[in-house]
Amino acid sequence: MGLDLFDLTGQVALVTGASKGLGRAMAVGLAKGGADLALCARDAPTLSVTRKETEKRGVRAEIFPMDVLSRDSVREAVSAVIAAFGKIDILVNNAGVNVRKTTLDLSEEEWDRVLDTNLKGYFLVAQAVAPHMIARNRGKVINISSIFGAVGMNNQLAYASSKGGIVQMTKVMAIEWAPHNVTVNAIGPTYFETPLVATLRNDPERFRFINERTPMGRWGQPEELEGTVVFLASKASDFITGQTIYVDGGWTIW
Repeated sequence: MGLDLFDLTGQVALVTGASKGLGRAMAVGLAKGGADLALCARDAPTLSVTRKETEKRGVRAEIFPMDVLSRDSVREAVSAVIAAFGKIDILVNNAGVNVRKTTLDLSEEEWDRVLDTNLKGYFLVAQAVAPHMIARNRGKVINISSIFGAVGMNNQLAYASSKGGIVQMTKVMAIEWAPHNVTVNAIGPTYFETPLVATLRNDPERFRFINERTPMGRWGQPEELEGTVVFLASKASDFITGQTIYVDGGWTIW
């Protein structure tokens, strides 16, 4: 088995939520694998930072504004990506939000915002990209779930519901698109050290709890997600579909 199984040279990857956090980390990982990048998010200026980071790896990276809450915005962006690159080989569905409140404190508007972004947004993007992949009889869809797609946690009702939904969405898409050589898998990350969770890291009690709850005793580093996303995007995973891989330091073992 040669390393060429993991080579993404010549592939085009569309990454949503690529402007920061794990989205940026996965875009950089795909660039290291050789993939060209279509970087999508609402915040175009922040995407320029990701573009510079990926272009350092010698690949082409272009910015495409996309609001995953808008079907028209999603379809316009996907059409623009195909016009610019000629194809989409890999989709990383990553754009997401979280509202940490108890069930009784969570408002209807907050519930809708989390579910619409994290679940409906994935549906809209996949629905726009998949016909292109099906027509070419090849494609890799990678949905980003979470450990909270498998385990419960207080103050995570909307987020956990959306991430559990992503696990099931992945299975259904995998069944439907398998005859067209389009694989659909998910990644379930735990807590990773990014600026987006700085408030949690700066909370001594929360920081200690997460370390103690994780068998490996620490948070993940963004670059530790790169191997899994490259694997699922590459030939090495051609016979894997409908699965969720938890990159969690052992959290979901319990």
